[in-house]
Amino acid sequence: MKYDHQSKTIATKRLVMRLFQSSDAEDVTKLCNNYNIYKNTMHLPYPYSLQDALSWIECHQENFMANKSYEFAITDKESGELFGAIALSNNQKFNNGEIAYWIGEEFWGNGYATEAAKAIIKFAFEEKGYHKVFARFFHSNQASGRILQKLGMKKEGVLVDHVKKENRYEDLIYYGIIVGKSHEGLT
Repeated sequence: MKYDHQSKTIATKRLVMRLFQSSDAEDVTKLCNNYNIYKNTMHLPYPYSLQDALSWIECHQENFMANKSYEFAITDKESGELFGAIALSNNQKFNNGEIAYWIGEEFWGNGYATEAAKAIIKFAFEEKGYHKVFARFFHSNQASGRILQKLGMKKEGVLVDHVKKENRYEDLIYYGIIVGKSHEGLT
């Protein structure tokens, strides 16, 4: 993982994670207007419109500069094609943050979420000085759980019937990692 302070980008072997721009809105709309992404995310609307994308993107720069949250577009290092998004919240009071991500369905199974998540955790610990990073996922989305395990995150608990999605209650599974502990997944 290499973070460029000037351009606010994170580079990995295959990816560049950069701030979203309004010009990404059409691609974001195309990728997010997908039921299979919607059903595995907590806050994405469905159907997903161009206005949804523009509204979401418009506050990213301000949040980044204010150290509230860091929302990155996950893009191909060579072509610049948008694969998805990864975000890191910043709870300054407790020196921790949550990661969340989505990848366009056509790009599933290529390891992009894992590669991006490894980099964002290193960004949290090495650049932002976090003590802990955590994530949560719906029990029905075990693929996300496997990604978190690959990162060296440990299961911390289950919140039973914690959220309602499509008129059914979902368990939220919590995973976390503390700086200096269990980083075998990050190398």
